[in-house]
Amino acid sequence: MTRLSVEFLAAGATQPITSAGNTQLGIAVLAGIAVIVLLITRFKLHAFLALTIGSLALGAFAGAPLDKAIASFSTGLGATVAGVGVLIALGAILGKLLADSGGADQIVDTILARAGKSGGLAMPWAMVAIASIIGLPLFFEVGIVLLIPVVLLVAKRGNYSLMRIGIPALAGLSVMHGLIPPHPGPLVAIDAIGANLGVTLALGVLVAVPTVIIAGPLFSKYAARWVDIPAPDKMVPARPSEDLERRPSFGATLATVLLPVVLMLAKALVDIVVDDPKNPLQRVTDVIGSPLIALLAAVIVGIFTLGRASGFTKERISTTVEKSLAPIAGIVLIVGAGGGFKQTLIDVGVGQMILDLSKNWAIPSLLLAWLIAVAIRLATGSATVATISAAGLVAPLAADMSTAHAALLVLAVGAGSLFFSHVNDAGFWLVKEYFGMDVGQTIKTWSVMETIISVVSLGFVLLLSLLV
Repeated sequence: MTRLSVEFLAAGATQPITSAGNTQLGIAVLAGIAVIVLLITRFKLHAFLALTIGSLALGAFAGAPLDKAIASFSTGLGATVAGVGVLIALGAILGKLLADSGGADQIVDTILARAGKSGGLAMPWAMVAIASIIGLPLFFEVGIVLLIPVVLLVAKRGNYSLMRIGIPALAGLSVMHGLIPPHPGPLVAIDAIGANLGVTLALGVLVAVPTVIIAGPLFSKYAARWVDIPAPDKMVPARPSEDLERRPSFGATLATVLLPVVLMLAKALVDIVVDDPKNPLQRVTDVIGSPLIALLAAVIVGIFTLGRASGFTKERISTTVEKSLAPIAGIVLIVGAGGGFKQTLIDVGVGQMILDLSKNWAIPSLLLAWLIAVAIRLATGSATVATISAAGLVAPLAADMSTAHAALLVLAVGAGSLFFSHVNDAGFWLVKEYFGMDVGQTIKTWSVMETIISVVSLGFVLLLSLLV
């Protein structure tokens, strides 16, 4: 019996759900992914429904009994939501507190004020710093909506090229979204591959910093030459802090945003240095550095340092928390359905098939993971769907990997999920409309930037694999 069959039995099944050969499984995988791609791109079906139908189609094409395929999907969905659903909710609450309290505006205004003293030379670097910091707890789309007013105002007031200011901001948000937990994509990949979250976060930061510099401030010089457009003359959305009498301090806001990152990195560092589960220090950091506790601590601290500091009443804080949860329902369902798709892949034996086939390929596992994620990203346009699907496919490759290399496998998948955003990606149209560009200009700037992020981050992942 294969290792994957043993895992399936341990999960509660009484027998493997199919005995199909590698050829049939390969066709089933292609057919299942094709169903998902077709439903998302051609019929514009919601990704949750597409992943659900695609999972059942995968099981059917693999010759699995329908009831077993349903059980696999349900098991994977439940396990994934249990593993990352609460983390996504906590991240959404922290992000909403950051935005509504004016904390995000405080970070923006403080950094821009200091950058302005350089005569504007530091402005692209300031924008990438702002986007990277704010992008830690915020989803990509929320980050764009929050930062676009700032980008437009800075470009207009300073008479800067829109691309010189906008590209660094977009790069900071995109890199955080694709590589750094607690964003949904990296979290799901960590869960699917069984990687250590703290180690992934630490290595992700090492990859993210040089990547965002290259794709942001450095690339923006060329993007500004290729597409030299002013900030569009349209109404800039009001900033949340304009309706507040006061807002949190810069130091308190920054400390709150970075608190979960510091706690999770501390756990990873102690695990590496101490490496003794019975050590009191490691036992403490294992608790406070777990993602659930780290994010929960940041939310509780944020209620006081962000909410109360900006004059929010208890009722206002409660309303803010409530409003933060409604928009993420779709994200949680997509992530859960992706977990169901991943579990179906495993239970029909696709993981073992990948292991068997990859033995004869002269392709490094990290590069293979990146290529799979790239293919799904190009087909579906969704970074999250690409991450979820690719992580499920390559998860068995991590079985014999070290902790560091399993984390790098997660980052390789995340890097591939960002490759060349184009017309089937909602983010593509969001950027196009906000910046007032045509399709060609958006491809020259946004799409090329995403490709640079993907390729450069893969390069640093492969480099780290030689060193750790």
